[in-house]
Amino acid sequence: MTTIADIARLSGVAKSTVSRYLNGGSVGELTKKKIERVINETGYIPNTFARSLKAKKPNIIGTIVPRLDSYATSQTLIGIDEQLRELNYQMLISNTSQDLEREIENIYTMARQKVAGIILLATQITNTHIEAFQQLQIPILLVGQRHHEVYSVIHNDFEAGYDIGKYVMAKGHRKIAFLGVTEKDIAVGVNRKKGFKMAVQEAGDCEVKYYETSFKMAEAINKVPNIIDEFHPSILVCATDNIALGAMKAAHLKGIRVPEDLSITGFGGYDVTEIIHPGLTTVQFFYKEAGQMAAQSMVKLVNSEDLAPLLLSKHKIIERESVDNLLSRKL
Repeated sequence: MTTIADIARLSGVAKSTVSRYLNGGSVGELTKKKIERVINETGYIPNTFARSLKAKKPNIIGTIVPRLDSYATSQTLIGIDEQLRELNYQMLISNTSQDLEREIENIYTMARQKVAGIILLATQITNTHIEAFQQLQIPILLVGQRHHEVYSVIHNDFEAGYDIGKYVMAKGHRKIAFLGVTEKDIAVGVNRKKGFKMAVQEAGDCEVKYYETSFKMAEAINKVPNIIDEFHPSILVCATDNIALGAMKAAHLKGIRVPEDLSITGFGGYDVTEIIHPGLTTVQFFYKEAGQMAAQSMVKLVNSEDLAPLLLSKHKIIERESVDNLLSRKL
């Protein structure tokens, strides 16, 4: 493996000169051409991470995610990575597999690796998280959750819940099952449900039951049949697209037609929701754009620029075939 020492020897210059060139410092034009020629001939690739550790101002941004097998996570990471590259920063990813202890450990580990800042795609924020943030002398940015002591980029889950609630009511549905997740997850488990409840209260004359499942599609497949048998809702409003996909599978296994016998909605806007049949009506979140926003915000924090403590990303309802219009049936 070619090293800086090799580049210096082959170029006939000092190691410090090569290092200065690689870090964007001032180097004479003739010397610069010598170094560039040797780099091209040897195929030398600078170790960005090592250079960042040695630099007075590191350019590595640590990004901690709860899971890698998630559409929302992957799209957010793409947005973060693309934007950081444009701003001459690099992303270092760490996965926690939805283990909170591991998440806390990774926060400290990232800090020891001298990253310039940490972007945390959080599912919940505990007192242990806040204690870690307070101990570290680097910028921290949350994505997906908010806390009054930490800069945050969030999806407007309350408004999204409210909007899908208004949509469902406008389609004439009044017997509704809402299938959510644990309230430890404030964004998905609490705020989406709160927004939906407000829409229900405004509409009045509704029979709504609230159920809880996990983020896993398989659990929704197992749970939905009992909800259908016990409650007989006209629609299932699911807190994520994965839950909605599980609900659609469960309905199919029971011989229930969507949307003729049961309507289903989700949250997320995953690509697969467009290609399945029937297509899933869902609230689309713009995960990639949220990732770009997070990257821009983190670079501002690293450079001590002003930043609003809370930033909201966009959403919109994508209407497809999975929701029946009950009002049109009565005409």
